[in-house]
Amino acid sequence: MITGAQIRAARALLRWSAERLAKEAKLGVATVRRADLADDAVPAMTAANLDAIQRALEAAGIQFIPQNGGGAGVRYRQRRDEADTAQD
Repeated sequence: MITGAQIRAARALLRWSAERLAKEAKLGVATVRRADLADDAVPAMTAANLDAIQRALEAAGIQFIPQNGGGAGVRYRQRRDEADTAQD
């Protein structure tokens, strides 16, 4: 599950407002703002709403990095052409 901090970081990378994320996730702005407040915890919301937020951000190119000893985070997903170049 993603955290509020990851949602905020993903929005910052995309330069999306809460309103933009709400539109892309087909949710209310208040729902997105509540998710933002969760800091390093999983937001207190329905799994369906959290999934809608995650799917919208992933569709825009965000990859969520799980807690793996270095802390959970976000980054841009590597594009196919960048992956091909990196292997050459």
